[in-house]
Amino acid sequence: MQSTNIVTVDFARKMGPVKPMHGVNNGPVYKFGADQRITNLWSFQAAGIPYARTHDASCCYSYGGEHTIDVHAIFPDFDADATDPASYDFDITDDYMRVIEESGAKCFYRLGSKIEHWRKKYGTLPPKDYHKWAVICEHIIRHYTEGWANGFHMDVPYWEIWNEPDLDPDDSTHKRCWGGTAKQFYEMFGVAYRHLKACFPHLKIGGPAVATMRDEPWLNDFFASLGDIKPDFFSWHVYGSTVEKVQKRIRLAREMLDRYGLTETESILNEWNYVKGWHDDVWVYSLKAEKGLKGAAFIAAVMEMSQGEPLDNLMFYDARPGAMNSLFNTDLICECLKGYYPFYMFNQLYRQKESVAVETEGDCVWAAAAAGEEQCVMLTHFEDNDEAPAREVKVLFENVENKNGVRVEYYLLDADHDAALVREEIFTASEFAAYLTLPLFSTYLIKIIPL
Repeated sequence: MQSTNIVTVDFARKMGPVKPMHGVNNGPVYKFGADQRITNLWSFQAAGIPYARTHDASCCYSYGGEHTIDVHAIFPDFDADATDPASYDFDITDDYMRVIEESGAKCFYRLGSKIEHWRKKYGTLPPKDYHKWAVICEHIIRHYTEGWANGFHMDVPYWEIWNEPDLDPDDSTHKRCWGGTAKQFYEMFGVAYRHLKACFPHLKIGGPAVATMRDEPWLNDFFASLGDIKPDFFSWHVYGSTVEKVQKRIRLAREMLDRYGLTETESILNEWNYVKGWHDDVWVYSLKAEKGLKGAAFIAAVMEMSQGEPLDNLMFYDARPGAMNSLFNTDLICECLKGYYPFYMFNQLYRQKESVAVETEGDCVWAAAAAGEEQCVMLTHFEDNDEAPAREVKVLFENVENKNGVRVEYYLLDADHDAALVREEIFTASEFAAYLTLPLFSTYLIKIIPL
């Protein structure tokens, strides 16, 4: 007989702020004109999505396609005057940025280009002049944060230099994200960082969104190349089929940053999703899993795990309409998939501000908890075994704020429920227990509400 998992939540042990673990890549789909409008804007708002990273936005027609976000789209003629507003084409990106702002999310702006899988490359080639490229980026930032060129005064705190420059080796004939050598990238990053940080000391400048978060030469050489540069954040990616893999990468990223003296540099995981493999049938399996309950449980478990790890920000890939969008029906974007609800559920913790201690006994059950106006716990049964049996879980609640009694509400995400209220209880003590059966890939949000 399978033993019972035990989850102990101590509401008296404060563990610091609840972190923004429910960010995404890309924003809602919305048209300012009412014709043919199908939108997920309201769902974004309801889930309290804290950040929307703009990478690969230009892959999406609904956002504006090739006219959107990428530096070479906004500044199409590299030989033009970088200080002249007429050299820039902001219009479509302006609309996309306005939609993100309307959603309540803060934009996490990726400077550079989308990934290019095509035989011919356009935006991923090294800039002809690194300093001029930095000046172009400077004026993009000024447009969106200082009103330059009939622009805006948006709150865009993060500006990321490039995406996955390490994805392909120097000798590759098909470089999808950075068309130059590693050494060229290190130089370009240094030039861009120094210029942008000098212009905007109050903003967070960093990158480079590495594809391979491993203790290997490319990344070690990148850190060594920084010299006296201390980026505000280091961004990186990981895809996998187990929560433990993501957890190991989180710890490695922090260890490497500290090793190179970057103790104040934020660690940001801003691309992740369930991927069992990238080829043939296993890739198809991965995409199908992402769209269903298994992908939703992976999302919930990674969020819960990450809250207790040395990670500052987490952004799921992807909310953009496409194959790896686990949140929304990409034909009818107004319809939520199972993968949307972990974002909504985690936001209930995020709204409470203060995380509290959670200890787990047993494997494959992940949990996080928070306290504020309400006291909340979120827990998930995830393991990469589609035939795994349900888990019996005992949840011990300790030091519950309970002056006049509390109502405990249980919201369930499973095959038949979409974060629906399925159970209520009243307790008058400060310590009590709940017994739950968690079928594979199910998630509970437990709210403790003062009477």
